[in-house]
Amino acid sequence: MTEDPTGAESASAEGHYEDVSAWGLDAIDEEAMLAAQTECTFIWANREGWPVGVIMSFIWRRGRFWLTAGGQRARIAAVRRDPRVCLVVTSTGAGGVPNRRTVTYKGICTLHTDSETKAWFYPELAAALHPDPERSRHFAQFLDSPNRVILEVEPTQRIAFDGTKQSAATTAWIDAANADG
Repeated sequence: MTEDPTGAESASAEGHYEDVSAWGLDAIDEEAMLAAQTECTFIWANREGWPVGVIMSFIWRRGRFWLTAGGQRARIAAVRRDPRVCLVVTSTGAGGVPNRRTVTYKGICTLHTDSETKAWFYPELAAALHPDPERSRHFAQFLDSPNRVILEVEPTQRIAFDGTKQSAATTAWIDAANADG
């Protein structure tokens, strides 16, 4: 995966938001967000080439995103036509990590229907979404339906942003402006 440079320094010595690329998300913070978050926006191109997206549950395992949908869904037909997809993950709503962090990933999607993948994926997704063991067990059973497909997205490129760094820079700019008078 191609990684963008990250840094805590301000994006502009002049105190504006023209270039926010210096406020990238550090790898350790990205991993924490991906471990805590279970929702993303999954985006594909429809038959006419238009980007379309939906919110989907996911788990991050083995350096890949893992999701599931019914095989009859439009996104599955689209991925069969063109496996290039995009996922957007934000820290909003993810417990234990600061808000205002986000990463957009371009990736290649592989579809799975094999028993081996289902055997590990359904229980892991269920546990991530439902901490109660009984509810998790039932949820995994409900997922195991005849036409369900598992989506594996291998990230190929990322665009990351850490709004907490932007906030810190903003505070520093305001403090400097107030000190100048």
